Amino acid sequence: MKDRLEVKNLEMLYEAVLQLKTIEECSCFFKDLCTVPELKALSQRFQVAKLLTQNHVYSDIVEETGASTATISRVNRSLNYDGCGGYKIVFDRLKDKDK
Repeated sequence: MKDRLEVKNLEMLYEAVLQLKTIEECSCFFKDLCTVPELKALSQRFQVAKLLTQNHVYSDIVEETGASTATISRVNRSLNYDGCGGYKIVFDRLKDKDK
């Protein structure tokens, strides 16, 4: 029962995120939802993923983002082994948006 409730709560959260239309709306929602350290951790992981997809080496990523090698490894694992492809979806769409 608890697992179903957690899945339902996650689905409600994802649906809520899909309702946001502007950067300002996203900023307000995530500031309300997350603590400052949580937001920093999420944005750092996203930056690490971006750099990994651009073939940067760990030492450069540590220097640029301040992320630990454990965080970089975790993101790398998501990108290359056991992730769902979410980073790829977002990076592809951002790339298409820039064109």
